[in-house]
Amino acid sequence: MRVRGARWLVPLAALGLAVGLRVAAPTAVQNLQLRVFDELQRLSPRPYEEAPVRIVDIDDATLERVGQWPWPRTVVAELVRRLFDDGASVVVFDAVFAEPDRTSPLRALEGLGEVSLSPKLRREIEQLPDHDDVLAKAFAEGHVVTGFVFTNDPGGRDPARKAGFSYGGDPFAHLLDRRGTVVNLPVLEEAATGNGSFTVDPDDDGLHRRVPLLFARGGVLYPSLAAEAIRVATGATAYAVKTAGSSGETSFGGSTGITQLRIGKDVTVPTNGLGEIWIWYTQRVPERYVPAWEVLEGKADRAKLDGHIVLIGTTAAGLRDIRATPLDPVAPGVMVHAQILEQVLLGRYLERPDWATGAELVYLLALGLLLVVLIPRLGAIGTALLGGGGIVAAFALSWWAYSAWHWLFDPVYPALAALGVYLVGSLQNYLQSETQRRRVRGAFSRYLSPTLVDELAANPDRLRLGGEMRDMTLLFSDVRGFTTISEQLDPQALTRLINRFLTPMTDVILARRGCIDKYMGDCVMAFWNAPLDDPDHPRHACDAALAMLKALAELNAGLTTDAFDFGRPLPPLAIGIGINTGSCCVGNMGSDQRFDYSVISDEVNLASRLEGQSKTYGVTIVLGENTQARVPELATLELDLIRVKGKLRPVRIYALLGDESVASSEPFRELVRANDAMLAAYRAQQWDEASGALETCRRLGESFALADLADLYEGRIRGFRISPPLPDWDGVYVATSK
Repeated sequence: MRVRGARWLVPLAALGLAVGLRVAAPTAVQNLQLRVFDELQRLSPRPYEEAPVRIVDIDDATLERVGQWPWPRTVVAELVRRLFDDGASVVVFDAVFAEPDRTSPLRALEGLGEVSLSPKLRREIEQLPDHDDVLAKAFAEGHVVTGFVFTNDPGGRDPARKAGFSYGGDPFAHLLDRRGTVVNLPVLEEAATGNGSFTVDPDDDGLHRRVPLLFARGGVLYPSLAAEAIRVATGATAYAVKTAGSSGETSFGGSTGITQLRIGKDVTVPTNGLGEIWIWYTQRVPERYVPAWEVLEGKADRAKLDGHIVLIGTTAAGLRDIRATPLDPVAPGVMVHAQILEQVLLGRYLERPDWATGAELVYLLALGLLLVVLIPRLGAIGTALLGGGGIVAAFALSWWAYSAWHWLFDPVYPALAALGVYLVGSLQNYLQSETQRRRVRGAFSRYLSPTLVDELAANPDRLRLGGEMRDMTLLFSDVRGFTTISEQLDPQALTRLINRFLTPMTDVILARRGCIDKYMGDCVMAFWNAPLDDPDHPRHACDAALAMLKALAELNAGLTTDAFDFGRPLPPLAIGIGINTGSCCVGNMGSDQRFDYSVISDEVNLASRLEGQSKTYGVTIVLGENTQARVPELATLELDLIRVKGKLRPVRIYALLGDESVASSEPFRELVRANDAMLAAYRAQQWDEASGALETCRRLGESFALADLADLYEGRIRGFRISPPLPDWDGVYVATSK
């Protein structure tokens, strides 16, 4: 027995696979999601707003004026002092001074080697200040944040920490433990107000979308360069890290990672679970930059530096501080930190809420389950419209969340997953339909014409298997005297004769939308209006019967010329046909082991009896009254009011003598009038009038081969003259044979 839910299993499995992939989040899925977020930024980047952040740019023009990098630390110290003179609140270095300055006097003296200097000159050189000390002194004159780097290679000392951390939960479970460091000289670290890492980790495709705000090494937390710059600028002394499931943060049943970094009491920065900030980039703007040479030469606009956080970095191509971003494949690295500072100071954050993945999964499940349930019901087109609407809604919601709330939601994966469920479900429906079509073709190709089989295969829903009541027309055909013919032929010849007879008869029936029910030796049973609707089934059955007579004439002509195929001459074949219309039960009939598509009802039995009565009345085609009433345009002639064997209710039966051309001819009309007069007199027991009308019928019926019918009634009238019927005789003839 077929399980109704089985058709849902494959698309449901596809949906489960899609959900599993989203939960597992392999690299391919994450990269797809990130590219979607890139497109959102490209469509609507963060508009640049004036913020107290500037970049003092060591650009190519500066290198031409001052000299190649690295500069002597005295030059760097001069740059720092001039920035403080111009009102900079915090100076931040996007660079690390890991080694002593080789241009310091003592180091220069050591570099002279064996060169002989006078003792006085040597003493004077030794008394000159060390350049690193000069830079440290400049640091101490204001607020400076130095930068350091975390590396993948183990080694290096721990960076100096300028502020403490507090946290709830376990932030270390969500942070990469950093192995190595490249840090500033101790003298510079000690003189600086802040110290943060300017390490930025690109995604797998090399783009920088998220930057860590805190790092972990050996069980100790360290801030990023941008976070430390904000702390120093706001005068804060500590950080607080919040994780989901602790510190009052909602976790929805589990730890989803770090949710925010609080800098002092006034600044709270939302992060993703890894403690990273999503960077909402602006396009390149020149207002963000001040060339370093202008500061050194005292030509910088003080208003652009006064009260600002100033990052010292480079855009010079030769210094290779290049980072690829969603908006710029060759963005200066210092610009990444500047944009983070702008976002924090302006409170303009790009966020992916920690519940975003859950929301996307819920949407994916809802849309996917809807498609799974409705694909079998709505079909491919209806479900495509529904799925398309769901996909459009996903993109619209994602864009609305980005535009209104600056939230990042992925519409592409739910859309692709829904598309996958739709394709799998539609493919399954297609394969099931093809299987059903093949089953229909296999089941009905023996009974129906190829045209009807194609129509039924294309519309299998029009087929109701298992039994249904229909108004149908039945046809039975039998060869007259076939037993006598078969006794004269050997089995092989008899088989050839049956096949030559049944083939054209079958073609005629199938060509007129008939369905072959079965062959019973030389007998053919056919029906109309099942399994496909045929509103004109009575007419098609009658047309088939008339065409069978023409096909039989052609067959007889062929049998005459091909008599040697059967070993002896054959008499012309003659057939009798019975046709009846009525309500029948049609469907698969039989047992669990074997069944056929067939029809049963009293109307079927009556059609069979009518075929048998064709011999009695000497006509070829006999119609039941239900059939005759629905083909008034054809040439039909009433034969009798008869009670067939096995039936209590009498029925009127008719001979089918031709099509519309015959029905409209004057000879046929005269025959009908004479026949009606004869039957009326006969049923009124007016034997003389009936005999007179019968003679007219005999004369007019010669061209319609109705001599046997006239003889039949002549014999009945003669018998009733001798032995009149009973007083309650109603004119009904009771058939005693089938």
